[in-house]
Amino acid sequence: MTKPDPAPRQGVLPRLRSLPLLALILWGAAGPAAAQAPAAKPEPPAAAQPAAPAAGAAPQMMPVERVPFYHDWAQSPHAKADAQAFNNWNEQGEIPEACARCHSTPGFLDYIGADGSAPGVVDKKAPTGSLIGCSACHNETTRMMTSVTFPSTLRVENLGADARCMTCHQGRTAGVTVDAAVAGRDEDTVVPELEFINVHYRAAGATLMGTLARGGYEYPGRAYASARNHPGPFNSCTTCHELHTVAPKSEPCAACHDGVSNRESLASIRKGKIDFDGNGNVTEGIAAEIAALHERLLVAIRAYAADTAGAPIGYDGHAHPYFFNDSDGDGAISEAEAQGTNKYVSWTPRLLKAAYNYQFVAKDPGAYAHNAPYVIQLMHDSLADLAEANVAGLTRP
Repeated sequence: MTKPDPAPRQGVLPRLRSLPLLALILWGAAGPAAAQAPAAKPEPPAAAQPAAPAAGAAPQMMPVERVPFYHDWAQSPHAKADAQAFNNWNEQGEIPEACARCHSTPGFLDYIGADGSAPGVVDKKAPTGSLIGCSACHNETTRMMTSVTFPSTLRVENLGADARCMTCHQGRTAGVTVDAAVAGRDEDTVVPELEFINVHYRAAGATLMGTLARGGYEYPGRAYASARNHPGPFNSCTTCHELHTVAPKSEPCAACHDGVSNRESLASIRKGKIDFDGNGNVTEGIAAEIAALHERLLVAIRAYAADTAGAPIGYDGHAHPYFFNDSDGDGAISEAEAQGTNKYVSWTPRLLKAAYNYQFVAKDPGAYAHNAPYVIQLMHDSLADLAEANVAGLTRP
């Protein structure tokens, strides 16, 4: 016999069977209207509020990316925006192809082929004011450059990073340029067609390489110094100059050379006791020996011009084309004389050779450090060629 369910306790509905009844009761209490009322819309969540910064917390700044060595570069001649080297073509509005190679970053990149063009030639004019910026020296093409062809057409290999410097610091002419101009001419006859040949400016690479580059006019039958031979590692542009300011370093020199404390004191350095300029002083710096020979060469040039060419000559290193008629014969060139219309035109082949070497030394103010033996030889031989008496008491290295 099946047991009946136990009677529920008072006030408690049976467990499953009571659910329909409960629903009916609730429906009746609320009424039909309640059953038809739409469900209440949920309230939108409150907008998220930004967290307030902690008291005293500094605002976050975006990181600033600094160009490495920018400050050093900005102090260099390569960044000197007001220099004539970057402003000579302002009126034209463009830098011509012949000059763009070394007076603009686009021109340099064009010349070495870093812009995708054929290397060794500038294909188009460059905009003025571009300076020599970071990308000129820092690109995949320059990283692979190790050799340079000089105006003499001689190629020097294994230059490493110096190839970047010497691509421009080599001048624009060489001794062979002078030879081509005077070929077949009598040495002491004025040739109206001759004009002064300017090596250009700061041809330090040509000086440094000596006869390997033949930047100076080398007289036939004479031997000339090769590349600068200094105990390593100080035989290159990049070991002797700061890489980005390009200023000469003095600290490494002070380790071996007494009296060196700054850039200016580098001129006091000399090696050996040979008196090259014949003044009897063997303690002065080699720069002083070179300066004395340089002045002596100008005196000889003036004497030869007056006596043989028949027209007094003078020099002004700040006015193109540098050699002028010394109209008043006072040995100096005044502002009135330093005019293009007064340029010197009474050139003989012998005079042109000596004047070329004079300018080669004049336009490399660091020649005493770059290759003193080479420039002394050039000046000694120029003096001797003008007149053998000019070298009395002098010593040729």
